[in-house]
Amino acid sequence: MVENPEAETYQITVAPDAARQRLDRLLSGQLETLSRMRIKALIEAGQVQIRNPDDDNGRTVTEASYRVKPGERIDLTVPPAEEAIPLPQAMDLDIVFEDEHLIVIDKPAGLVVHPAPGNPDHTLVNALLAHCGDSLSGIGGVRRPGIVHRLDKDTSGLMVAAKHDTAHIGLSELFARHDIQRRYRALVWGRPRQAKGRIEGNIGRDPNNRKKMAVVTKGGKPAVTHFTQVEAYGQTATLVDCRLETGRTHQIRVHMASLGHPVLGDPLYSRARRGRTADLDQDLRTGIADFKRQALHAAELGFRHPVDGRDLIFHAEPPHDMQALLRLFQQLIGA
Repeated sequence: MVENPEAETYQITVAPDAARQRLDRLLSGQLETLSRMRIKALIEAGQVQIRNPDDDNGRTVTEASYRVKPGERIDLTVPPAEEAIPLPQAMDLDIVFEDEHLIVIDKPAGLVVHPAPGNPDHTLVNALLAHCGDSLSGIGGVRRPGIVHRLDKDTSGLMVAAKHDTAHIGLSELFARHDIQRRYRALVWGRPRQAKGRIEGNIGRDPNNRKKMAVVTKGGKPAVTHFTQVEAYGQTATLVDCRLETGRTHQIRVHMASLGHPVLGDPLYSRARRGRTADLDQDLRTGIADFKRQALHAAELGFRHPVDGRDLIFHAEPPHDMQALLRLFQQLIGA
């Protein structure tokens, strides 16, 4: 391994009850901040050394499937991530509002907000750099100029970005005080018993799957979601309005799933529902199968302008794919 003074190092001693575990499985269970895929890549890149209890001379292990032995000491080195500077990339943006201080866009599903591992370019940030030039706030850092809040890749709808630091600070304070009006449309499985309700539960990392969030009893961050039924399609699915008091990662997706009504199409939180379409019309089953994302859209965004103090509110209809799915439910099940 090449020495790097900025690298993080982890040392783990294999316990007796961990004998014969795969190396990548053991490390992913011990290091919650690293995904198993990331750990496997580090192993294959030669970033793991293993020392026997009676031998100080470590050996590099590059097989993720290596079976560990009790008493072995595992040294894992994690090099610092290289932070690439995003470049302008011209892309079509659906601009809802723009002035010299901020820009509001209707983000399409499938567009990542900012560069990250696995999505180095063709993000909203790249598009904003091309559209706004150098007039984006720098508070978000080199990879997130202008970004005040985020939407998941496959969630469509309204977002605001700041063009300078004063606007960024003002918008960030509004978000921190929960003085932002945010309303989403979501198509969820089943029909909630209540016509409207309030969901309150701390959201934190799922202890069994680091890619997921969950309602947790210890730790996490407070989260509150209000929902109202808009249109029910029998007991199969319901279109709901969701209003956020807070803005946690995957908040609506987690909260609705915690009620037993996950968002239709959600790859993380509605897997158990995928096989429950056998009794539906074939056209509806096909429409559901062809909808390759969560049916969630940020439909309303309201806030006080951070510079001139105007009260602004914006609306955006769900995109064509979600509207087509809703029409199928209306035609084949009815409201």
